[in-house]
Amino acid sequence: MIKGLMITPPVIGRISIGKVVEKNGKRLPEKDDEFTITTQVQQRGQWVLHPLDEALRQSQAPVQVCSSIKEGSEPSDVQSETSTNTAPGRQGKRSLKDKISVTDTTTAAPSTARRKLRSIPVRVLFNDPNLNLRADYCMFDRSTARPLCVGNGESCKRVTDKGLEELACPGPDACRFGMVNCKPYGRLNVSIGDSDELGSFVFRTTGFNSIRTLAARLQYFAAVSGGHLACMPLELKLRGKSTTQSHRSAIYYADLIVRSGLSLNAAIAQAQEHTAQRQAAGFDQTALDAAARQGFASGSFEDTPDEAGAIVEEFYPISTEESTSET
Repeated sequence: MIKGLMITPPVIGRISIGKVVEKNGKRLPEKDDEFTITTQVQQRGQWVLHPLDEALRQSQAPVQVCSSIKEGSEPSDVQSETSTNTAPGRQGKRSLKDKISVTDTTTAAPSTARRKLRSIPVRVLFNDPNLNLRADYCMFDRSTARPLCVGNGESCKRVTDKGLEELACPGPDACRFGMVNCKPYGRLNVSIGDSDELGSFVFRTTGFNSIRTLAARLQYFAAVSGGHLACMPLELKLRGKSTTQSHRSAIYYADLIVRSGLSLNAAIAQAQEHTAQRQAAGFDQTALDAAARQGFASGSFEDTPDEAGAIVEEFYPISTEESTSET
């Protein structure tokens, strides 16, 4: 195996809370209020949607009782007055607008309004919480998209004129080297569906809210499940909050909860049952965690230059005010 190459979980797609758009000739990140699941392929500067994105939106669509009734609609006052003032057996004269608005319930096509994707059923790959979510302080070279310095608040690996050195890491607020270019940067790997149990979708974020919440949830679920974290039926959920830093406007971050429709006790029971089934089939979760831990330890930086190009564009723009810190 190539020395110095970090072996990371195989990625088959991306999960984001935002996108990069072109404004005044510049490509800038734009925040969003929903998840988007994409492939790893770009067309015309935008990530191509993964088939799971539309499938999950359709699964969240409400059941339609009548295709001619729109969600949230109310009876109009004009129609109510017409029905009460018209003699029985007679219909009031309808305007052309009223005639056009009436649809045939037997042939009308169902509504195709795009639903907001704000929750995704997921599982994590490993029982060790720190293998599923890796978070560091990172600084990238914007011109080459190569990582320059990666630290954890105590020590860091930094590229210098002497090569790669291990130095003390005071954190971005007190580091003269990083200044405003160093940010917390987290990566969460989750699996969606059962088509590829060892493949994962990666959610990247530079937001404290997402990193802190996801780290806490993973630690808690690992504890209460008795170490069966990889078999817990979970759900990646979008939450919103307002802070003084956001000028009281809503910001969105990712949370991890027990899958909808399940209590915590039921989720733990399912995790134990799933673990027993895997063990009966010969699945060795302990060996998988050990292999992942060894792969992460075999290299210096997790993100390769070809991946970091898109990361720098989305999370480390020139104008820090435009950063989609919770994507």
